[in-house]
Amino acid sequence: MTDEVKKLKELVDSTDNIVFFGGAGVSTESGIPDFRSTDGLYHQQWAYPPEVILSHTFYEANPEEFFRFYRAKLLAPGAEPNAAHFKLAQWEKEGKLRAIVTQNIDGLHQMAGSRRVYELHGSVHRNYCEKCGKFHDFTFMLHSTGIPRCECGGMVKPDVVLYEEGLDQATINDSLRAIAQADVLIIGGTSLNVYPAAGLINYYRGGKLVLINKSAVARDLAAGLVIRDPIGQVFSQL
Repeated sequence: MTDEVKKLKELVDSTDNIVFFGGAGVSTESGIPDFRSTDGLYHQQWAYPPEVILSHTFYEANPEEFFRFYRAKLLAPGAEPNAAHFKLAQWEKEGKLRAIVTQNIDGLHQMAGSRRVYELHGSVHRNYCEKCGKFHDFTFMLHSTGIPRCECGGMVKPDVVLYEEGLDQATINDSLRAIAQADVLIIGGTSLNVYPAAGLINYYRGGKLVLINKSAVARDLAAGLVIRDPIGQVFSQL
């Protein structure tokens, strides 16, 4: 155990008010690709850049291509929670972790047992008919072909925030409240490139900020503890 991980353990052991703010790097060790790393989606070859395909405009103009990308790259039926997901769930059960604020849409935190999870960008496990509002689950979308259709004939849209769409205000409010009231804020697996989500950490008022990310982040942070290792590897030692 490195000195940095020892310091993190001491912080965790000394508080019952942790909030975790996480991004794609939390799930890469579960086999889900991120966007910006060397092997990320931005470096893969598609007819259009991922940020174009995952825009509201593209979804409406070219839904068949949107869903082809969506099934191939955003649905990961074999993915399972890793050490980071399980450790966070354990902390919640122990009364140490107050909330998880995540930019991820994969549902792995809930799969690991976490209950208070604020999903800023939605979830692939929730899908709704745009015509009648009927709910459709992950399995329905996974096994659908072409443009997924409800029994009523309406197109089924993932409850995922696309580029050009706004975040859910209630989720933002809950996330802001948790971050503002946190004693320890752990930021993990995110380069803090995506706004407005990344801006939520500005509401942290405590003095125990921890940053765990393999690469440098997009902004200067007054983090008291910085760990440059994969987050699952770090959390497996705690």
